[in-house]
Amino acid sequence: MSNYETMKDRMSSHFLEYDQEKMIRKFALEHDEKYLYIFFVGRKYRINRITGGITWSVDEFQTEENANYNEAMTIYDVLCNSKEYCHPAHEWVHIGSLSTVRGGNLANDSNFFKDAGKKFDGKTAELAKACERLHGIKMEKDDVAYQLEMFSFLLVVLRFWESDDEFPASLQVLVDRNILEYMHYETVMFAIGHLLERVGEEMERK
Repeated sequence: MSNYETMKDRMSSHFLEYDQEKMIRKFALEHDEKYLYIFFVGRKYRINRITGGITWSVDEFQTEENANYNEAMTIYDVLCNSKEYCHPAHEWVHIGSLSTVRGGNLANDSNFFKDAGKKFDGKTAELAKACERLHGIKMEKDDVAYQLEMFSFLLVVLRFWESDDEFPASLQVLVDRNILEYMHYETVMFAIGHLLERVGEEMERK
């Protein structure tokens, strides 16, 4: 078992130490006796209330897949560690400008965004279609710009500019100024990584 799987299994046990009824009230979660349900970047997940394991499905759980590390760790952090009175500020900030951040993988000039921008270059139509499939709301600026639901209670904005003769392709993600009330900074990396992965999946879907 990889270190990632070990950490994910450890967190599934840790999840069971928390008050699930409080989670349900806090985030208005769909639930039943066996599971809590949550949407994360356009995909429905359920958390087993006995084991803490997380799976996702596109067909109301007639079939299901285990959540990967980025998916699971983001969901666990939000449900277990978000501040008691977390709330959106409804103010967009560049992800690299969060007040507690000093550099790191999500800084403005990091390879994380440069590499992602290269993957989208020359594919603005496909990128826009992927955002539409994720029920994004189009914003009237930039080559591609959409407001997307990370969670139903926490939105993000994806902005992309094609390369030209002077500048390389550029990708930006704007987040709510209060995002760190919902998750740790390290978890933001997992969440944004998953967001871009989901966009990539939708771009490839026929």
